[in-house]
Amino acid sequence: MSESRKQEAESREDLREAGMGRREALGVMAMVPVVAAWDWGGATAVERAARAAEVAIEESVASGAAYAPKFFTAHEWKTVRVLADMVIPRDERSGSATDAGVPEFMDFMMTDRPSNQLPMRGGLAWLDAECRKRWTKSFVACSQAERTALLDDIAWPDKAAPELSQGVAFFNRFRDLTASGFFSSKMGVADLRYKGNTVVPVWKGCPDEALAKLGVSYGTKWDTDDDRPSRG
Repeated sequence: MSESRKQEAESREDLREAGMGRREALGVMAMVPVVAAWDWGGATAVERAARAAEVAIEESVASGAAYAPKFFTAHEWKTVRVLADMVIPRDERSGSATDAGVPEFMDFMMTDRPSNQLPMRGGLAWLDAECRKRWTKSFVACSQAERTALLDDIAWPDKAAPELSQGVAFFNRFRDLTASGFFSSKMGVADLRYKGNTVVPVWKGCPDEALAKLGVSYGTKWDTDDDRPSRG
């Protein structure tokens, strides 16, 4: 099979896995701007999805079976996992978005807030359509360099071309959702190095590196009004 025929077959398979034909995919993409204002439901909904994701991951680990998404199709699930890890990759400080259970968090958010399902599905379809237009293959089939090139074009709303407005709207909301999921997880909280709810028997003041960054120091005396460190 020639490369072009192989890519066309893969494109058809992607659409089949997504549960829609090419005409339906285009229809969903066209609807994205109409319903692009995603509704996260506030902190309570985010917390609920984060805890549900944690439980689901624990159950998957205990059973040895991979998590089965309730909203995303198999192809969409692959795309979400790749895209989320491009937003928050693994580094020396902590794991990646998928390590923190962000895709599972998103899956619960989609089932908890059905109004977000259409813009999410349409946005994922837009990514595939744009990648096929540029490189004749789906987003997950593209190389890392190709995926990065596309995201560079839609990551900055003020710099993006007008014809990419659908992708810009989707990616910026997806990025926000990724951050919400990550920093609501145990891994994300640890990454913040949050020290709340712990006893501080002795207050040692602001760390020296933070004072240096702000250009202030404790000096020899405190400000008599509010005990803030003095300048210089």
